[in-house]
Amino acid sequence: MEPQLLHDVTDAVATVVVHHPAKRNAMTAEMWRALPPLLEHLAADPGVRVLVLTGAGGTFCAGADISTLREAPQEAQGLAVLAEEALAAFPKPTLAAVRGHCVGGGAQLAAACDLRLAEAGALFGVTPAKLGIVYPASSTRRLVSLVGPATAKYLLFSGELIDAERALRTGLVDEVLPDGELGKRVAELTRILTSRSQLTQAAAKEFADGRTDRDAHWAGQARGSGDTAEGVAAFLERRAPRFTWSVPASG
Repeated sequence: MEPQLLHDVTDAVATVVVHHPAKRNAMTAEMWRALPPLLEHLAADPGVRVLVLTGAGGTFCAGADISTLREAPQEAQGLAVLAEEALAAFPKPTLAAVRGHCVGGGAQLAAACDLRLAEAGALFGVTPAKLGIVYPASSTRRLVSLVGPATAKYLLFSGELIDAERALRTGLVDEVLPDGELGKRVAELTRILTSRSQLTQAAAKEFADGRTDRDAHWAGQARGSGDTAEGVAAFLERRAPRFTWSVPASG
């Protein structure tokens, strides 16, 4: 099978799989180009409430396919940034499910997700210093926001890999699961996320990502949505809520 991004939608969860096992799921230029339109398609699907990004087999993503950097390194880096920003802008909750190596461009993609769950034994690294590449400013800021300046500098200066436990301590990942338990935990968490109010999630995502000009917008959405009344009624009646607000196709 050619290097590609695979996807399916099951029970309101879209799963995108980085599939390039011959090179530990390294991203080719074609794969970087394919990610933004795929995300746009999934964002517009009202049947999608959560997105999971993962890698085929036992590896998340070993970064960019280095052979693409020899010919046009700046173009390849630009494609990676566009894909990263498209993932960060996805209007619904996103979760990276990490096994094995999550390195370079793979770490960029994981950092662009809202949440990161890793299996014990996963390894993380940000490796431009090994290649003489200037890491993009936007990607650097996103990394700093997750792990703080000191850890970001360690990762960027050294290019060394860190294990899942250190990634957890520094905030690079949110949970570390024992071997064989990652899939079960991802399924459990996505069931929780798909049962919650999309209105709350969409507003929280914007606010947490630093948007400061949409308070009035979200207040209006809340007034007209009916989600608050439904949530309160469901709580008092001791039943599961039936939230109806959904993310508009335009995001």
